[in-house]
Amino acid sequence: MADSPYPELKKTHTMARKGRPWTDYKPPPAAPVWNVLCGLASYSVLLAARDLDVFGELQRSGEGTSEELAERLGVSSSHLRILLDSLVVLGLLDQCRDIYDLNDTAKRYLLADSPASMLDLLPVAAGPAENWQTLAETIRTGAPESPVDKDTGFYVPLVEGTFATQLRVAQRADFFVGYSRLDSPRLLELGAGGAPWSVAVLQACEGATAVVNDLDFVLDVARRKVAEHSLAEHNLADRCEFRTGDYHNVPLEQGYFDLVVLGHICRAEGAEGTARLLGRAFEALRPGGQVFVTDYFCDPTRKHNPHGVLMGATMMANTQRGATFTPQEFHEMLGKAGFAQARLVEPIGFQYLVVAAKPETPQPETPKPETPKPKIPKQ
Repeated sequence: MADSPYPELKKTHTMARKGRPWTDYKPPPAAPVWNVLCGLASYSVLLAARDLDVFGELQRSGEGTSEELAERLGVSSSHLRILLDSLVVLGLLDQCRDIYDLNDTAKRYLLADSPASMLDLLPVAAGPAENWQTLAETIRTGAPESPVDKDTGFYVPLVEGTFATQLRVAQRADFFVGYSRLDSPRLLELGAGGAPWSVAVLQACEGATAVVNDLDFVLDVARRKVAEHSLAEHNLADRCEFRTGDYHNVPLEQGYFDLVVLGHICRAEGAEGTARLLGRAFEALRPGGQVFVTDYFCDPTRKHNPHGVLMGATMMANTQRGATFTPQEFHEMLGKAGFAQARLVEPIGFQYLVVAAKPETPQPETPKPETPKPKIPKQ
């Protein structure tokens, strides 16, 4: 007769000791640990598929067996089959018997010519691998050994890889905030990267103008993206000023802009740097103007939104001051900077936008309640 499960519990979890049969007690499942252990394999499988152009080959030549795909790609058939099976269980390919094909997820996010492509984001999303390998030392010392903050070799691919997603966020955000209804808005995009918000607003508002700010080597990407999204009769670059400089120090007009965008830069700055950026945005806006802050946020308890929490870990591993905030923390920082009417929207999945306004008139300071004087009893 086969032994029962959990034999180590038989002596300690008896009726005499626990008041119930030992079989009622079961250890917690190991699934959370296994899910983490498989994380590196999942990411590496997807990177390998990108490097081998698996998705592009299926798009060009259509479905096929692992042997047919291996011949087209010039790789080992037996090894490719394991890769394809892994993509299937990850939900990134379809399989029927021995035939593999693109599914809707792959068509939408893993093809180079898709408007929502995340293909170029894959190799840079997590940051340099060596920063993860030294994460424990980063936590001991309080800073990564090789931060990416000023790494020109890292930021250009990151800007390229994130542009398609951030352009979708900016375009979709119009349904929530209605910037297309503004009359000739003046936009400032600080730390613009590929300038997705400038492209979206200039396309939606015929009379809009934009000041696009970033470091010089990043502005080269912005100029190219603006040119790529211009129509023959409407060159968006004609309504753009590309202003080189660090977003903390670049000269800005005061009380001039209708919209200021801080797109995915606050979480790299930490609380102190974010407060300075919000202060600069407030000063640059005209009364009634709005600040748009796109970023990843944690939930209030920091335990129900894995994407936001783990993005904080990514910033910790790769930047000097980076962290993610809860919406409440960010709301407080907006209030201290002088903003009002803050709200949070989600234009597309996992991509959040905080919108707040500079009051039309200065807000009076709330008087501090007077501390009552203690009554001295009469003798």
